Amino acid sequence: MILPGATLGLLGGGQLGRMFTSAARTMGYDVIVLDPDPESPAAHFATEHICADFHDQKALEQLAKRCAAVTTEFENPPADSLAWLAQRVPVRPGASSVSIAQDRIREKTFFAENGFPVGPFAIIQSDADFESVARTIQFPAILKTARFGYDGKGQARCANVDEARAAFQSCNATPCVLEQLLPLKLEISVVLARGFDGAIAAFPVAENQHQNGILDISVAPARIPDQLAAEAQNIAQRLATKLDYCGVLAIEFFVIEDNDGNEKLLINEIAPRPHNSGHYTIDACLTSQFEQQVRALCGLPLGPTTQHTPAVMVNLLGDVWKNNVLAANKILQEPNVKLHLYGKREARVGRKMGHYTALGKDTESALAVARKIEQHLA
Repeated sequence: MILPGATLGLLGGGQLGRMFTSAARTMGYDVIVLDPDPESPAAHFATEHICADFHDQKALEQLAKRCAAVTTEFENPPADSLAWLAQRVPVRPGASSVSIAQDRIREKTFFAENGFPVGPFAIIQSDADFESVARTIQFPAILKTARFGYDGKGQARCANVDEARAAFQSCNATPCVLEQLLPLKLEISVVLARGFDGAIAAFPVAENQHQNGILDISVAPARIPDQLAAEAQNIAQRLATKLDYCGVLAIEFFVIEDNDGNEKLLINEIAPRPHNSGHYTIDACLTSQFEQQVRALCGLPLGPTTQHTPAVMVNLLGDVWKNNVLAANKILQEPNVKLHLYGKREARVGRKMGHYTALGKDTESALAVARKIEQHLA
């Protein structure tokens, strides 16, 4: 068990790292952030910022020497850096779990081979692989690069195999997954924490709506039947256990209807870190996902995940900044809304600059306030 007063290391300095660092500092830990961006959001709150590349040997040596444990805030830290650190200091989550989430081919294969519900897909590693796709999927479909795709990046919608071939060539024939396009009824997610002792604490299921491939709002608790929510949490917990995961993990699900009209869950993907759809936990739960990340990293008992207030989290993209300024008064004038800005200096279209969480006596009242603010900012 690593107690307050110790120093924790963090690979990555984005907004997730900023919120982790805030939680850790509040709990009495020092935090050293390793990130190549001199203006990284997490560095503003950290005890120290090592401004260096993730492969920098001297920087990694500093983390290993000075930190009691190390974690990450994004899904693509270099596997060799994680492995090197893990030989010298506890690293949670471990490189084996992170490497599965980093690669859609490994991820989809892991789901299928271990009996987790996943939609039809085909692995595309060469042009010849298109000859057999008709045996596994139907069109339309979505071609996704196996690595480094997020928030809708690295994806192309394909109406037929010829379009899929062209999309594959346009991304330089990098390995891809071709996923059958499904008639989605809803998208939901489960964020949970698993300690290295195997204990699991799952947060209430969130209902997610996207715009242009980027999360727009999360409604929690999700407006779904209790049985479906329980099933999603059960699948998520079994998956975390199968991965032998330690840390905060997010599991994204598609909700579809089968031929009999019954709702069915399919896993879309996992994220080996706190998740955008879990930001509501900061203001609406007894323990936030970021405090939970600290607890799991340090071997502390996981906190209660009880949600005390219905909530709607809305992402703030650079699109709503006017002349690089946010009309924050239009958010803060609402008494039951919490504003979180990430300290990014330049607002750009599509860039996540912050979020706000509307709280209410029920989800519908919280959603009404959230939508009202969206209209004011438009």
